[in-house]
Amino acid sequence: MNKNVGVAVVQHGCAAAREDNLERSMSGIRQAAKLGADIVLLPELHALPYFCKSEDPRHFDLAEPVPGPTTDTLATLARELKLLIVASVFEKRAIGVFHNTAVVIERDGSIAGIYRKMHIPDDPGYYEKFYFTPGDQGFVPIDTSAGKLGVMVCWDQWFPEAARLMALAGAEILCYPSAIGWDPTDPEDEKVRQRNAWMTIQKAHAIANHLPVAVSNRCGHEDDPSGKLNGADFWGSSFIAGPQGEILAKAPIDTDAVIIATIDSTRTDTLRRIWPYFRDRRIDAYDDIVKRNID
Repeated sequence: MNKNVGVAVVQHGCAAAREDNLERSMSGIRQAAKLGADIVLLPELHALPYFCKSEDPRHFDLAEPVPGPTTDTLATLARELKLLIVASVFEKRAIGVFHNTAVVIERDGSIAGIYRKMHIPDDPGYYEKFYFTPGDQGFVPIDTSAGKLGVMVCWDQWFPEAARLMALAGAEILCYPSAIGWDPTDPEDEKVRQRNAWMTIQKAHAIANHLPVAVSNRCGHEDDPSGKLNGADFWGSSFIAGPQGEILAKAPIDTDAVIIATIDSTRTDTLRRIWPYFRDRRIDAYDDIVKRNID
């Protein structure tokens, strides 16, 4: 990894039309390029409305292959701007097999690698198990011209095991495209707690692994097409944190934004020398971590 890497995060709202959403993503990427970005991270499923608010078989028509229309369009832009793009696609892998997939596109437009979301939620307003098959590749960093990216997706960001496995496999930056928000009827104090918890857990991954973390989210209200739920107010707040959890850049809650920070890759090595978590891990004592519950 180069010593200094410009990491940008694009945050935007999403509407019904794929073309409009993709244009917002591309506009953000162009803005990030002007700011000097080497890597640009987009929100989860950024070209689509968040369709998982209800279970509707018609939504499978939104899926596409990888490579496919979205990655082809972004590949052209990556070549033009000579930067890396971390995109997010509703992938149709085979008939009846669909994934929530992050795609890393290299500066030359080639696909450096993909990551298929491993942890799949199933909650009111987030009925993802109906649509997405869990990933089967494990937690493997993607090699790029800007370093090894530990790319995971949204619900993955709550699991310290996933971040640690990426770190152990050599990830140099953790990247989390996200689509997360409040129920509009949540009380204000609960909204504050949820958003703070979301930021804290990811900053903790940075601290525990001495790795910078980049987090993207969508923003704005999206209705539930079924009319059964209140929809979601996506809380934005995309951010970039350094390897001690320090906030390097942060987006607002409710508007489109592009943020950027320069990552100093040498800090991970420096911190692991003086805070040697990896040296002192008791790998002989952790067997029970793979159990569902310890009775």
